[in-house]
Amino acid sequence: MILTPFLDTQGIHNFRDYGGWKTRDGGMVRKGLLWRSGQHVGASAADLRAIDALDIRTVVDLRGASERERNPCKRSENFMAEVFFHEGETSSSPPHMDVDESTSTEDYARQRMLAVYTRMPRNPAMIGMFSRYLRLLAERDGASLVHCFAGKDRTGVAAMLMLHILGVDRDDQMAEFLRTNDAPTMKVLASQSVPGIEKKLGRKLEEGAVQALLGVREEYLATYWREVEEEHGSLDSYIETVLGVDELLKEQLRQRFVA
Repeated sequence: MILTPFLDTQGIHNFRDYGGWKTRDGGMVRKGLLWRSGQHVGASAADLRAIDALDIRTVVDLRGASERERNPCKRSENFMAEVFFHEGETSSSPPHMDVDESTSTEDYARQRMLAVYTRMPRNPAMIGMFSRYLRLLAERDGASLVHCFAGKDRTGVAAMLMLHILGVDRDDQMAEFLRTNDAPTMKVLASQSVPGIEKKLGRKLEEGAVQALLGVREEYLATYWREVEEEHGSLDSYIETVLGVDELLKEQLRQRFVA
């Protein structure tokens, strides 16, 4: 399987097409329609031209109001997409920046990230945005982009939910999630987040803590799955009863995004 490489960006982290995965029935998730990334506050002129070439017509911004205010996304003069977002906060802070005075060591940083994934299945704002994202994908033409601050936690779960509905098996859902660690733009994310984290903590982060916060691990997504399954029996049940995605909507998504 040959997946689309990361978009060559200078000021946007983790920009990639998450199509290209095989489905259990022998199909393949269409490429060129499902994009994901971190925020665009540091986008260069070249980045904006590259985005314009993708014909993205729908942008779903999973950040909360204060995140958007602090980090407004740059857009080109040719930007024509409609942007959808939650009016309030979607988390107490960007998940990888949800830190306290104990977060300078790797294990504490890891525990903070696991707590994020434990809470996410029950976060009303994220439930609403994940449901909205899936409905928009079924309703709107053209390519779409989903992003948050880092493009790895909230965005990673959004992409996983979509791939699950399209029939991609769990191992490949995890593989897509972990591709974040191969992003060639980790320095972009570090520059946008580490100074703020260290200012909040009042000290330097250890390298292991930086990796735990800025990257992703199998146990992060596995925690999300475990929480969903313990409460709802299965991810399919959660998608239907909590996110409100019924079989008709699932079939609409498969018809549009599976070749």
